[in-house]
Amino acid sequence: MAFKEYDRYDALGLAALIRDRKVSVAEVLEAAIARIEALDGKLNAVVHRQFDRARREASLGLPQGPFHGVPFLLKDLYALDAGEPSGNGSRFYDGFLADHNSEIVTRFRNSGLAILGRSNSPEFGLVPTTEPARFGPTRNPWNLERSAGGSSGGGAAAVAARLVPIAHATDGGGSIRIPASACGLVGLKPTRARCPMGPDVGEGWNGLSAGLVVSRSVRDTAAALDAVEGPAVGDPYACPPKARPFLSEVGANPGRLRIALSTTVPAGVAVDPDCMAAVRDAAKLCAELGHVVEEADPPIDHEALWAAFRVIICSHVANTVNLREAALGRAVRPEELERSTLAFREIGQHQVSGADYAWAILTIHGLGRRLGAFMERYDLILTPTLATPPVRLGEIDMGAMDADAYSERLRAYIPFTPVENAAGLPAISLPLAWNGEGLPIGSHFVGRYGDEATLLRLAGQLEQARPWEERRPPVS
Repeated sequence: MAFKEYDRYDALGLAALIRDRKVSVAEVLEAAIARIEALDGKLNAVVHRQFDRARREASLGLPQGPFHGVPFLLKDLYALDAGEPSGNGSRFYDGFLADHNSEIVTRFRNSGLAILGRSNSPEFGLVPTTEPARFGPTRNPWNLERSAGGSSGGGAAAVAARLVPIAHATDGGGSIRIPASACGLVGLKPTRARCPMGPDVGEGWNGLSAGLVVSRSVRDTAAALDAVEGPAVGDPYACPPKARPFLSEVGANPGRLRIALSTTVPAGVAVDPDCMAAVRDAAKLCAELGHVVEEADPPIDHEALWAAFRVIICSHVANTVNLREAALGRAVRPEELERSTLAFREIGQHQVSGADYAWAILTIHGLGRRLGAFMERYDLILTPTLATPPVRLGEIDMGAMDADAYSERLRAYIPFTPVENAAGLPAISLPLAWNGEGLPIGSHFVGRYGDEATLLRLAGQLEQARPWEERRPPVS
């Protein structure tokens, strides 16, 4: 395969070429490696390279799954790959090597994906931008002065720049959907418990977190969900099983959907005109396709939501640091964690009570019930993905902000995406608009609990109505 042809295909397209013997796995891997070596110096998306291992595994024969031979990156965050480092974006994890696989990594490998390395992530995945002190900032291929989003910003930048066609991503407050919006990609956060988090944990951040991918096509996202979904042994709970393969939903008629358009944000937060124009244009497109769109706001207590997030996340940051200290047999040094992380650890260790923690769980579960009742009247909710276009690098600085400043900055940038993490609902960001500066602006659709199928049907319909595959960033 000529170098210039590799970047024309999505993941399933590359797998089909390999399956039809039009190109070899080795040729595809070398094309991906060449692109990483040529372009990543501008992006800083790939922070660990395991090219020789990928070549060796390909020569021995990769599993004959749906993504056989397709190049892939794991996120450098709680995704263990035996024998490889997993730094969680933190200097405190320097020297850590995994001795086993996370279940989702095993499923990615069984699908035939060829893992080339790890993508950049902020420390412990705490921020909606990817600028860790450990590895430096990942730059957005649409504008190198802008953030690629976070916390899956490294993977998103790599996919947008066509270093790889698909990459692992996780989402605890929007971290799949935020970088998908910032980089012009498809980003689906699955339903709580759709995809496994084990074997090291039963759930991430008390069910706030979910894992899947960022991709350039709806069908790649659907196929990836088919490859990794389903409970694992010992999981504390499971979501409703799928009715049929998710890939078969792409291209299926979604019917006439009832969609609630919601643009209301917490007091003191404003939505940028570009983001507002994009979501209203998405609503207009949905109406033109025959769907019923009406303005309606779900019942969300934003103050309680953010307070609950703070309690849960600070508690888990404290536990993560404590476990690493125990493994190392020493206390963390201040220079090994970023300022915001240290502040969160202090809150979780000394300011959060057991009663606070129980209240936070009650709060997020209560939101799930209220949203479930609201969605008995609607098939989907439509919101902006972000309140502003991708921020400039340095605007959200974990090394400069205390916990209060950090929280306020996040509220101003991501008022929409954390809701679905709390409620456990599936949600997808789609690249339906670009602003006058050429920056992608995502539109955000939220489904009922366990109903990724409807999201994927509509996403496939919108992809056909307004294709985005031919849009390419300057760095690609």
